[in-house]
Amino acid sequence: MVEYLYKATTLSGQTVEGAMDGKDEEAVIRGLQQMGYIPIRITSADEKTPGFRFSSLLPKRVGTKNLLTFTQELSTLVSAGLPIDRSLNILGTLTENETLRGTVKDLLKRIEGGSSLAEALAFHPRIFPKLYINMVKAGESGGFLETILSRLAQYLESTKAIKDQIISVLIYPVILALVSGVSISVLVTFVIPRFANIFSAMGQAIPLPTQIVLSFSQFVRGYWWVVLGMIAMAYYGLKTYKKDEERRWKWDRFKLRWVAVGDLITKVEVARFARTLGTLLQSGVSILPAFNLVKEISQNEAISRSIANVHDRLREGKGMSKSLEETGVFPPLAIHMIGVGEETGRLDEMLVKVAETYEENVRTAVKRVVSLVEPLILLVMGAVVGFIVLSILLAISSITDISF
Repeated sequence: MVEYLYKATTLSGQTVEGAMDGKDEEAVIRGLQQMGYIPIRITSADEKTPGFRFSSLLPKRVGTKNLLTFTQELSTLVSAGLPIDRSLNILGTLTENETLRGTVKDLLKRIEGGSSLAEALAFHPRIFPKLYINMVKAGESGGFLETILSRLAQYLESTKAIKDQIISVLIYPVILALVSGVSISVLVTFVIPRFANIFSAMGQAIPLPTQIVLSFSQFVRGYWWVVLGMIAMAYYGLKTYKKDEERRWKWDRFKLRWVAVGDLITKVEVARFARTLGTLLQSGVSILPAFNLVKEISQNEAISRSIANVHDRLREGKGMSKSLEETGVFPPLAIHMIGVGEETGRLDEMLVKVAETYEENVRTAVKRVVSLVEPLILLVMGAVVGFIVLSILLAISSITDISF
């Protein structure tokens, strides 16, 4: 038996907290329901880690995790039959994120003033994406808001899962690269200059490898600000270049042609496109408005324009799979699967399968790239450090006449 901490509410809207022993979360949920409670949040007691957290010093930004938790809890309360205003009132006392707590209170105030939930959400575009707002609007107009909230929670959960997996895979190579950079920087800026003073005092001829290392060290120490300035200029120059829509489209289209990286970007965008469009169609949004929303969430302008072109073709009465094929951007497998969905009348289900397929492909591709990057970082670091050490040994040998 494991001890679980729970937060629940009664049908009257009263919030209760406590602890309960159970075999798993499902057992605790059943126990709370038998007591007449509506479970909102259940966590293992072991997950509570009291004490100072560095994250408490950071700005209270509303991230995907906060939005997911809010959506899951709101879905639970609405599905249990509680009205929106009472559900938001309960969540206003449970939400831990200060920014989101204030937002929930504002949502409640606007709803009590006569606004719909979608209209209230629209006043907070930084927290609730346009996709989120339009799905809620469709659910309210169609009378199936609880279903929409459940699907939104599933959508956010799947999006967060793949993002977390990619981040977890990239943590080690990023740390390895940082440690390598710091180690080489210490050698170049602190260790080598001391040997340079010794060699200059000796007045002996310095071997070519040592001269190269010493010159590089002097350049880094004397002109590091030039290097940083060039990097900053390149960054802001590219940022300014991409402000123009036409130039951004050319840049994003160029990125799709990069070796390995372009294929990965395409897979990520296809997975996002299929997951979003499938969720919208399952939620009762018609295909043309759904395409308008999907093209806005794409982070690649070339793919976004391709989706807009498909929208125009659909308006003309052409098929979706054929229109996607004409763009020349979407992979053949995705087009084939979508075509099967059109033929069988199960397009929404097939789009979700496309998303799952390409999300798995993204995870596999990232792991493959990381498996190549890790030894490459070690090889480069070893080569650089080895060259530095060899240059120093050669210099010492030339001074002391030691034969190696």
